[in-house]
Amino acid sequence: MSALVKNYNRRRIAFKRGKGSFLYSTNGKKYLDFVQGIAVNSLGHANPYLTRAINKQAKKVWHVSNAFIIPEGERLAKRLTQKTFADYVLFQNSGVEATEAAIKAARRYFYSIGKPQKNRILCIKDSFHGRTLAAIFASGSKKMTEGFGPKVPGFDHFNFADHKGLKKAITKKTAAIMVETAMGESGIKVIPDWCLKGLRKICNKKKILLILDEVQCGIGRSGKFFAFEHAKIKPDIVPVAKGIGGGFPIGAVLMNKKVASAMIPGSHGSTFGGNPLAMSVGNAVLDQIFQRGFLKNVQRSSKYFISELNKLKDEYPNVIKEVRGIGLLLGLQLYNDQTKFIKKLEDNKLLTMRAGENVVRILPPLNVKKQEIDFAIKIISKVCNELTYE
Repeated sequence: MSALVKNYNRRRIAFKRGKGSFLYSTNGKKYLDFVQGIAVNSLGHANPYLTRAINKQAKKVWHVSNAFIIPEGERLAKRLTQKTFADYVLFQNSGVEATEAAIKAARRYFYSIGKPQKNRILCIKDSFHGRTLAAIFASGSKKMTEGFGPKVPGFDHFNFADHKGLKKAITKKTAAIMVETAMGESGIKVIPDWCLKGLRKICNKKKILLILDEVQCGIGRSGKFFAFEHAKIKPDIVPVAKGIGGGFPIGAVLMNKKVASAMIPGSHGSTFGGNPLAMSVGNAVLDQIFQRGFLKNVQRSSKYFISELNKLKDEYPNVIKEVRGIGLLLGLQLYNDQTKFIKKLEDNKLLTMRAGENVVRILPPLNVKKQEIDFAIKIISKVCNELTYE
């Protein structure tokens, strides 16, 4: 009997090793892994370059306090700012810590300019920003907040795609609008470029901050380094995690100069955030993603994968309702409950996972091969066929 708390409904599979896009179970079965730790293993399992980087750093120093300069973190922060809108970076350990730090930074900014009453964050209802107390109430999900009262104040909500509701929800106390550039947990819903541009204009007009949560869709997942780059806008704050560590826990908050100016010594901290081991892995991930042609290849893989999925949608119109996504953050919205579909994919050795709105979430590594996409398409087609004639 497991001594682990039963807050996860775990599948009855365990794995002994992985390589690239594949996982090998303890009972000897081989699976095509298109979960990849929920968009975490950006370069696949046991990536040789990352393995060498972590082994090399592990022989030097694993951890020191942020009371000292950490050269590996200085380098990673500089590389992130050179490639983005950001002027400064704050390292954390996870996505939800990055989201929390983003919320704190937004509130702290207005406090620093003499407007402490501007402290409310406006979010999309039923979004996902993590599972701390603040993050679940920021997400506005009844399911996630049930049993965790009292309500953490400071968050307001509008419905996805409700532009009138968004504008109406902005008050004199609003500090920032925080949305996922591409919503993962809620059903692979991509915010259109014109909408992101509109959000930027609204924030400029109302003199509030724009926070774009790219914990899942950032670091190459969309085919650009950040998903907001497709819209050619500049946010004020961006929390990231998942793919930046390639499987090693790293979180970060990117911010512009005006926001960062409020984060003075003592305003925030993290024991493990930015430790040398994590920073070395993060730099190794960027070495790969910044290689010439890497992101172009993600875009090519995405275009091909989406095209093939849409062919399946046309072939099985009673099974697949919609193909969603951007880059290699993909989803199949089904007409019927996705639980059975996901189980049948697993039985055929393809690992996927669920998302909101009856969506099957598909998250291959960014360096997925064409033949691996073809293999996945073959399995999905077989399952669609089985369900059609059951």
